[in-house]
Amino acid sequence: MDLPSLEDLGDLSGKNVLVRADFNVPIDTGSITDDFRIRAAIPTLRYLLDAGANVTVCSHLGRPNGEPNPAYGMEPVRKRLNELLPGVSLLENLRFDPGETTNNEEFVKNLVTGQDAYVNDAFGVSHRGHASIVGPPESLPSAAGRLLFREVEVITKLRTTPRRPFVAVLGGSKVSDKIGVIESLLSVVDQLIIG
Repeated sequence: MDLPSLEDLGDLSGKNVLVRADFNVPIDTGSITDDFRIRAAIPTLRYLLDAGANVTVCSHLGRPNGEPNPAYGMEPVRKRLNELLPGVSLLENLRFDPGETTNNEEFVKNLVTGQDAYVNDAFGVSHRGHASIVGPPESLPSAAGRLLFREVEVITKLRTTPRRPFVAVLGGSKVSDKIGVIESLLSVVDQLIIG
């Protein structure tokens, strides 16, 4: 794979590293009901901290439509992240600013100011042309986090040398977001089940 890994970033001691994570976790009345996505990012974050980096994480939560909305605030995520791994900063919900979903240059500039490197560990949103995904790699040394790297490895293997019969099950809301994935899978799978 040509995907740069964390090790490709070199010496990170004292460097500021921006990490795009997918902390879009389910929250009910202010409490996280499933912290799997937060825990999945820990190997990447721990590597960076152990390497001496100052780590700032950014993520979205829900669809606040470009406006601050307390229902989509990152405080519950920040609290859980700090319980799991102290020493990591978490920015407020990226989607509170319309510049995130429109890939606004000024939004990207503000996001990367003071950062020395960028790590994408948000596989679930990497297909989007949002500012936090496509903007930072244009100006910062960049790499895939542990989670993203592993997801790409698995997908590549499934696309190039799948075990047969190959049945894919695809679920979730926002089917329109998955049209490209569906079209891609149709050329590889023996059966595709959509729920």
